[in-house]
Amino acid sequence: MRLLTAISAIALLAYPFAVFFGISQWGLGTVAGILAILFLLRLVAGGQARLRELKYIAWISGGAGITLTLLGSLFREQGWLTFYPVIVNALMFGLFVSSLWQKQTVIERFARLQDPDLAPSGVIYTRKVTKIWCGFFILNGTIALATCFMPLSVWTLYNGLISYLFAGVLFAGEWLVRQWLMRKEMDIAR
Repeated sequence: MRLLTAISAIALLAYPFAVFFGISQWGLGTVAGILAILFLLRLVAGGQARLRELKYIAWISGGAGITLTLLGSLFREQGWLTFYPVIVNALMFGLFVSSLWQKQTVIERFARLQDPDLAPSGVIYTRKVTKIWCGFFILNGTIALATCFMPLSVWTLYNGLISYLFAGVLFAGEWLVRQWLMRKEMDIAR
């Protein structure tokens, strides 16, 4: 099952390029069929997620992907396929923002997988990071939506490269800040 999860994740990361190059090489029907199979894999692999909410995200995004591919095939319109990144951003925003009203945010739960005895300062920090990711998903989803109405090459460039670079910069920046704060805390404890 881990292999299915890995295949599903890699395929979905390459989704924008699969849409762009697949449509030009094989046509909408073939690409939609291949993507539908990948989304079915997403549904099956989703059951392996460690957090309950991530299972739901996998199942909902897989179902949404299948729906979009069916609509694209039925109406013979590739535009349906471009809305998938918007849906994923909306789902991730929903997951992160809803966790702000729970005892533990999603980021805190991830942190506790590595450090079950997370310090109170870590809890406060993870709540702030959760809010930052919420902002990211709003901004990224809004841009992704705007690209749905642009040429497919622009959509592919943003959703297949630029958005991943933005997420990577945010992830790396957060990691650097966390390392700095942990060193600072250790210095204070001495």
